[in-house]
Amino acid sequence: MKLFVGIDVSSEKLDVCFLTDDNQLSILSEISVANDIEGASFIRETILEFNDSYHFDQIVIGMESTSMYSFHPSMFFHEDEKLKKLNTLVTIENPFRVKQFSRMFDENKTDRNDALRIADFLRIQRFTTSPIKEEKYMALQRLTRTRYQLIKQLIRTKQHFLENLTYKCNTLAREMRDESTSLFSATLISLMTEDFTLDELAELPLEAFCDLLQEKGKGRFKQPEKIAKAIQRAITMSYRLGALAQESINVVLSVLVREIRALEKNIKELDKAIEQVIVVIPEYQCLTSIPGVGKVYAAGLIAEIGQIERFEDQTKLAKYAGLSWKVNQSGNYQSQNTPLTKQGNRYFRYYLVEAANSVKNYLPEYKAFYQSKYKEVPKHQHKRALVLTARKFTRLVDTLLRKHQLYTPPRSVIEK
Repeated sequence: MKLFVGIDVSSEKLDVCFLTDDNQLSILSEISVANDIEGASFIRETILEFNDSYHFDQIVIGMESTSMYSFHPSMFFHEDEKLKKLNTLVTIENPFRVKQFSRMFDENKTDRNDALRIADFLRIQRFTTSPIKEEKYMALQRLTRTRYQLIKQLIRTKQHFLENLTYKCNTLAREMRDESTSLFSATLISLMTEDFTLDELAELPLEAFCDLLQEKGKGRFKQPEKIAKAIQRAITMSYRLGALAQESINVVLSVLVREIRALEKNIKELDKAIEQVIVVIPEYQCLTSIPGVGKVYAAGLIAEIGQIERFEDQTKLAKYAGLSWKVNQSGNYQSQNTPLTKQGNRYFRYYLVEAANSVKNYLPEYKAFYQSKYKEVPKHQHKRALVLTARKFTRLVDTLLRKHQLYTPPRSVIEK
């Protein structure tokens, strides 16, 4: 007989259901304790008491993933020495899967019922992967996930900056499209947010404008005259704002620039910390041996994977990242529309896609695969091709980590 312990986790309390898999599906107990060390210890002692009476073949403890609220209790039960001796498995489940299971039952939604349904979900043996097991992965995960959040925040801030820049000079992005200078370069930002008005820049002699660009760019521009002409052309063709609106836009742009620079600085600090932590995990060398995969991307992948043995094969690994597609088939009908599930780990998916995007620039095999997928459809070519390339890349990640191997190029590439 097995014992299934379903735990509904909240910030303050743990609602627990102790369910067996005997013929009566007996509920041994239902309790509610504080979400702290004393509450978790009480649950452990209750499990031990039940085991003394029933001598279970296996004990499965499960809860829904609720970020920081479920982390501590899951690790407490997983690391407990007494529970380890009892063939205990601890798992964190996707809340969406438990919710879909619970919808089959017409009952009120309460914390007590939620704990019962989690235990019942465990009983039908549909639970998946246990939590990351070692502290080093948790430490790395805090860094890589925070980096992900800052990257997303940086993207949103840059979008907001471009939106306000369009109010000030609406043709600048169009005129600078073919130039090598980014709209976020320090020189261009300085011109748009500091000393000069648009009219002053437009009236500035071309030679003086070139000198100004070289001064602010510290002589890095190879074709300052071409860039100066593009900026002045954009200013000439753009609408003009009133003085009050212009002042407001300038303030907003200045604030956003400071935020962008601060975020970029913080991301660099995180990258340094990630590179220092990742070296204590030997598996990272398997991934950094792949051309285009640096320590940061390798860390992002390893932090979410943990031990590769947690996954049966590369298919389960890809599904964990949400890189799987739903099949719609009935009788002789087979739908050609197979949407990406995207119900997996978004952090893992992000680092897989970013790493694959880099790898395709270094490995001919991945570049050719990306290009072939790009040409298959008329819409969303890049996004679709990149996700499919990431799915292919998942197989390589799985193979290298599972076999503890360094990457070696295919023989055909070596012979060339």
